[in-house]
Amino acid sequence: MAGFDGLFFLEVLVGGLLSGVMYALVAIGFVLIYKTSGVLNFAQGAMLLFAALTFVSLTERGISFPLAFAITFAIMVALGIVIERTVLRPLTNRPPITLFMATLGLSYVIEGAAQLIWGTQVHGLDLGIEDVPFDVGGVFISQFDLFAAAVAATLVAVLSVFFRYTRIGLGFRAVADDPFAALAVGLRLPFIWATVWAAAGLVALVAGLLWGARVGVQFSLSLVVLKALPVLVLGGFDSIPGAILGGLLIGAAEKLAEVYLGEYFGGGIESWFAYVLALVVLLVRPAGLFGQKRVERV
Repeated sequence: MAGFDGLFFLEVLVGGLLSGVMYALVAIGFVLIYKTSGVLNFAQGAMLLFAALTFVSLTERGISFPLAFAITFAIMVALGIVIERTVLRPLTNRPPITLFMATLGLSYVIEGAAQLIWGTQVHGLDLGIEDVPFDVGGVFISQFDLFAAAVAATLVAVLSVFFRYTRIGLGFRAVADDPFAALAVGLRLPFIWATVWAAAGLVALVAGLLWGARVGVQFSLSLVVLKALPVLVLGGFDSIPGAILGGLLIGAAEKLAEVYLGEYFGGGIESWFAYVLALVVLLVRPAGLFGQKRVERV
């Protein structure tokens, strides 16, 4: 192809893949809840905002990074457990639309609580990693993007080990496969659900810190949840590997589309191209690339 710059293409591709890791991190929080309870937790974005705002507010008051992280993590675990016990547990076996509307309303409650506790001002968040590119074989890669990808990969590895090799993790997998069978063999579903919500709180904290460091800690941060929706559609709502691969594909596709197709649409297609891709996947494979096909018998 005349005029094709291979190094530039690789640079755009790598940048898109690294951005996709950030999308996948948000999507994993959705998957954890959906796999065990069948709930599409639209409040995940508000939890992400609340975690980032709590952390940065604590550090601005002179609390050290490790202590602020530990306090915020404890708060997010408590928040997840409270949500599960006071909102979702009473709505067990209700129609999915009821649960979705409950989490949608919950997102506004959490955002309002964050505003009431910490105020509405915008905060800067410095994790000590500069967002500057460095040269790797002629390809410029953002140092912060690499750091974020490493953190996300570490978190995914920790969660994978936890859910695969611990008793609680095995219980989570049993509930995800068949909650009624898990209940029949003596597994405590409320305890499993509470643990999963706590894990979702940890994911929200890590994602909130990374996104907050990139775009600032502000109330529009909760809208990052919209970036996770095409990832979930592409990878499947009940698959953690699908969320990871979906994030990588969405991140790469939207960056490449903006650079190589944007001029034909007047630019700015990065903001909506992911949704077009998700719509195509829905028409071809509604369950996503890795999602389980569900068959309802009448």
